[in-house]
Amino acid sequence: MQTMNPTLPDQQTYTQIPTQKILLWLSMVSMVMLFAGMTSAYVVRQAEGAWTQFDLPVAFYISTILIVSSSISMQWAFKAVKKNNPQHLILGLLITLGLGLGFVFSQFLGWSELVAEKIFLVGNPSGSFLYILTGMHIAHLIGGIIYLIYVSFRSIQQRYSASNYLAVELCGIFWHFLDGLWLYLFIFLYFIR
Repeated sequence: MQTMNPTLPDQQTYTQIPTQKILLWLSMVSMVMLFAGMTSAYVVRQAEGAWTQFDLPVAFYISTILIVSSSISMQWAFKAVKKNNPQHLILGLLITLGLGLGFVFSQFLGWSELVAEKIFLVGNPSGSFLYILTGMHIAHLIGGIIYLIYVSFRSIQQRYSASNYLAVELCGIFWHFLDGLWLYLFIFLYFIR
């Protein structure tokens, strides 16, 4: 008697969506849950009292402009690869990289402004939350920058085209996510002080 093998190779494909994209979406969902939990804890802790109010650093406004601009240049790079325009792809990625590094630098300037105002990581719950939320975002952004450097390097090597651009697409999705995440945090911290 012949038995049927339930795991034939042609039956292992469950979706047309690349595995890398599914994993990226799952990781972004977990990041949303992390930041939702942290901002919820912020609201709960604020309601307990002993909460110091202060203005957001001016550098955070600048960093917001930088990251929104970087999302625009990333989208330009993605459109360029889909049109088989390697020069615009490389330029768009490098502009995005520069703006991303500018964002990180401006966040550190913002922290310097906070220190000058005697707002530290410890000793002040509102300051602690601000440092932790922005620090967690920077940590994720550094991961995005590392991947952006990798994609930029490979684009300089002419590895991407209109028929092979998954890495550029994944980089763009994550970068736009980080942009949206920062906008959420900025608006949250601006209004809930």
